[in-house]
Amino acid sequence: MLTTRFVNGAPNWIDVGTSDIDGAISFYGGLFGWQFQSAGPDAGGYGFFQLDGRTVAGAMQTGPEQGPPSWTVYFQSADAEATAKAAEQAHGSVLMPPMDVMGEGRMAILADKASVPFGVWQPGRTKGVDLANETGSLSWVELYTPDMAAAAWFYHETLGLETAAVPFPGGTYTCVNPAGGSEDSMFGGIVSLADDPSEDTPYWLPYFEVTDAEATVARARELGGTIRVPATPIEGVGTIARLADPYGARFAVIKSTTQPA
Repeated sequence: MLTTRFVNGAPNWIDVGTSDIDGAISFYGGLFGWQFQSAGPDAGGYGFFQLDGRTVAGAMQTGPEQGPPSWTVYFQSADAEATAKAAEQAHGSVLMPPMDVMGEGRMAILADKASVPFGVWQPGRTKGVDLANETGSLSWVELYTPDMAAAAWFYHETLGLETAAVPFPGGTYTCVNPAGGSEDSMFGGIVSLADDPSEDTPYWLPYFEVTDAEATVARARELGGTIRVPATPIEGVGTIARLADPYGARFAVIKSTTQPA
């Protein structure tokens, strides 16, 4: 599961790029109770979504040249330059080369073989988000891809990630964990686009934990969001729903069977 005891290869940061930062602040504040805190005058408008003063995500306004509004998942790297090189050697690409972020750490934006963007964060003063796997915070990530085997190979070569097939209602599900991790360290999954007609493009989908998936879906609709997949119970997992904010950034919510705090 996701925790803030970060290890290399596991998600340690997430942020949303949006065409309307004020609108996004209003939407996510109304949906999750997040408050927005600017990172300061030198941060180019970047800021932090927080719950009770603890950071759960980042956010910034982006332009059309930076692609459509979307969430980006970042994975911990001990060496951002080495990870970027590994991505290129595994037939991925470097969208934004490693750079220092005001002494807080180093970041890069990469893309896998299917052109799915993702980030890497090499911790400095900032280790990662302050909350994970708790209500209102990131609790799971899921990669939708046209080629599961190719994706598993790429992320193993780039981040050392390992995969395992686990029983799932109607079949099996491919889970992902950091190198050498146990079942308890699984933080996400890989899904074939061919197996899910509701998805039409490869991307990383973040899940946020909620106390009531149905109520969250209703609230998202009231706030101008889009319901992509309605609240759906999954035996042994919980109730999930896939949404998009008013500007098109896709995300999911989950009320886990074993509810975090």
